[in-house]
This record gives sequence, structure tokens and C-alpha cells, in this order.
Amino acid sequence: MIDKRVLPLAIGGLGIGTTEFSIMGLLPDIARSMNVTIPEAGHFISAYALGVVVGAPLLIGYSVKYPPKKVLLALMILFTLFNGLSAITSNYTNMMIARFLSGLPHGAFFGVGTVVASQLAGKGKEARYISLMFSGLTIANLAMVPLVTFVGHTFGWRWYFIIVTLIGLITLLSLYWWLPNIKSQQKASIQEELRFLKNGQFWYVFLLASIGFGGLFAWFSYITPLMTIVAGFSPQTMAYIMVLAGSGMVVGNLIGGFLADNMGATKTTAWLLFAMMIALTCVFLFSSYKIPALFLTFVCGGLSMSTAAPVNIMMMKASPGSEMMGAAFMQAAFNIANSAGAFLGGIPLEYGYSYNYPSLVGVGMTLIGLAICTSFFLKYNSPKLIKT
Repeated sequence: MIDKRVLPLAIGGLGIGTTEFSIMGLLPDIARSMNVTIPEAGHFISAYALGVVVGAPLLIGYSVKYPPKKVLLALMILFTLFNGLSAITSNYTNMMIARFLSGLPHGAFFGVGTVVASQLAGKGKEARYISLMFSGLTIANLAMVPLVTFVGHTFGWRWYFIIVTLIGLITLLSLYWWLPNIKSQQKASIQEELRFLKNGQFWYVFLLASIGFGGLFAWFSYITPLMTIVAGFSPQTMAYIMVLAGSGMVVGNLIGGFLADNMGATKTTAWLLFAMMIALTCVFLFSSYKIPALFLTFVCGGLSMSTAAPVNIMMMKASPGSEMMGAAFMQAAFNIANSAGAFLGGIPLEYGYSYNYPSLVGVGMTLIGLAICTSFFLKYNSPKLIKT
């Protein structure tokens, strides 16, 4: 049975995942409504990602001295408010501002939530509890994104933000009722909180996430043309294909947490990166065949979330005494990986190559991540760190 104390964190992840990923399927609707081009509407995605990168360390830095429950409530109030404002905004400039503000609490919520989940867990179950928190993000991709996209297309894109706002309100209630009061264990100033930036372990993990995980974003950013043009599926089937990818994310997230608790976070991350490299190579080679393409969609979806728990454990160990700030920087790293993967994966397309070539770029990025992870293990593989 799932510990109900961690459910508010999962529900919050559901809301964050829904607002982050649903907009991609509704960009044409929003663009028409605001009289802008689709590429201009794509700036709303970038504005949200920028908000995540800025907000994660900034909000954590000013909140670590307060009890985590109060911090999570405050962050979810901001999330709910700004998504509510997005539902009523009527022009490009206001939407850019609203999306940036909506992104501010994202990284901080997961940063605080990661530490809270590890504290709620029994010894040896930390990664599993962190994976339970991220299960909300995976369920968003499995169920909420297709549902919200359908509702937005049918009844208007503003319903997308209304639904996210309602999830935010439900998260607030569940945080208030179910999350126990946990005392803040961090009394440092912002300057002291950032001392871990001088720690070489932090930079290994940060670069590992920023580069290595970009490989899967290179694949996922172009999954629609990959499956419709290369694999030959009709555009009408993409909703079902995205559900398949979301199913993989749910399964992979739970498996990653289980493996990290039993194998250690660093070893688990290294093996999963190796698996990513093999899977992306297979995407490049076999995506023109429908059945293998579907199978690889599930596998790559699973691998995309399987590393969430182990790499967050690595980051918390690399930022002792500043775990929340470290976890917040991890969210910034994931968003850097998202942007880098999409940008670098698009370069072969600009030169006229097929839509399976972004996955080949992903292989290279994942290989770099694996090299960084291996170097980390060899450099810090002391008796004290053998379990990391």
C-alpha cells in the first residue's frame, strides 16, 4: 500500500507534469487565439523552462530555514495562482509573463519534495519514495496530457489551465491534510547553502544530468514526425502512442527507484545510461518498422524516467547539508538537458537528414553522460561512497 504521506507530493507532480507537457499539443490552438505563429507560441514553453531554471535555486535559497510543509504549501499556492492567471490572459506578452511565473515553483517543489520523500522513507527505501513522488509526473504523461489535450481541442485551450489550477487546489488540500510537519534541518544562509558548488561531486552529477539525459530529449522532442513519417503511423494514432510512452515512464520510474535502493544510485544510473544508449541506437536502426518502433517507444519512455530517483540520490549525496538546494539544481539540469537535446537533435534535420537521426545525436549525448558517470564512480569510489 502506498504511504499516504507521500501522496501530496505525487499529486503535485501530477499538476506540474500536466502544465509542463500538455501545452505542446495545444500550441496551434493557443497561437490562433492570440494571433501569433506556432513558433512564437513555442516561446511559452521556453518561458516556462526559464522560470524553472531561475526559480529552483532562488526560491529554495530563501525558504530552507522554514518547515518543508509550509514551503510546499507556499510553492503550490504560487503554482495554482499563476496557472489560474494563464487561463484568463489574452495576449502574447501576458502569457509569456504568466508562463515564466508558473515555472518558478516547479524546481523548488521537486527540490523540497525530494528531501521530504527521503525523510519519510524508512532506511533503504529513500529512492523508492522519491520515485513515488515522481510517479505523479509519469501519470501526467500517461493519462492527463492526452486527456487535457482532447479537452483543450474540444472545449477551448483555456480549459487546460483550469484543469491544472484544480489539480493545484487538490494538492494544497492534500498537503494540508496528509503531509506531516517536518522540522527544517537547514539553518544556513544562501551563501552557505551554495558552498556545495565548490564540490567536484556536484559538478559531475550536474553535467551528467545536463548532457547525458539530453539524449532522450533528442528522441522525445521529435517523436511525432519519427512515428508518422519514419514509422508510417497516421497522425490520428499519436495520442495512443503517447499513452504507450507514458506507460513506459510509469513502469521505468518505479523500477529505477527499486534498483537504486538495491544496487546503489551510481551503479544504477550507469547501467540505465548504457541501456539508454543501446535503446536510442535501436531507434535509429529500426524505427522504420512499426512493431519495433512501438516497442522502443515504450522502452525509451521507461528509461527516460528510470533515472529520476537514482540521480537525485546522487545529487543529495553530492550536496551534504544543502540537499534541497542540490535537488533544485537537479531540476535546472533536467531542463538544460531538455533544451540541449531538442536543439542538438534538430541539427541533422536542418541538413535534410531523416527524423531518426536525432536519436543518433542522443546516443552521443548519452555516451558522454555514461563517461561522466563512470569517471564519478572511479574517482569517488571509496568505502564511504561505495553505496552511492
